[in-house]
Amino acid sequence: MGDITFRSATREDVGKVLYFIKKLAEYQKLGEEMIATEELLCEWLFEKEKAEVIFCLYDGREVGFAVFYHNFSTMLGRCGIHLEDLYVEKEYRGKGCGKALLRKLAAIARERNCGRLEWCCLDWNRRSVEFYLSLGARPMEGWTTYRLSGEALENL
Repeated sequence: MGDITFRSATREDVGKVLYFIKKLAEYQKLGEEMIATEELLCEWLFEKEKAEVIFCLYDGREVGFAVFYHNFSTMLGRCGIHLEDLYVEKEYRGKGCGKALLRKLAAIARERNCGRLEWCCLDWNRRSVEFYLSLGARPMEGWTTYRLSGEALENL
């Protein structure tokens, strides 16, 4: 088993962040929806600081990443962390990197006194669903995520 460590992304890593986003989009079969650019990521991640990125390093090499941001729970009266993306390179899956990333995010949530850590998962991604269930995560029964984007967002 290799050495797993983490580091926060910096502006100089924007190309690496975009690389992992593209790999995730391919994996999720959403490549045609991806329009992110290095310029957009620099603006929103490093200038406006609307989300954070951590890399998972295996023996010193970036092999995965997580993108997350704070949300707010009115029921808990405090922030939580929403995990937007988590991706580990195929050849490093099964080596503990995904679990280590989630543990790191849980530690960040605890350090920041957040009330919860949550994320979405595509229904067809059974491998990930089973992995999340094995960690004690539970699906939000009775909740459906809705989205306005593009023309619908403009029209509203």
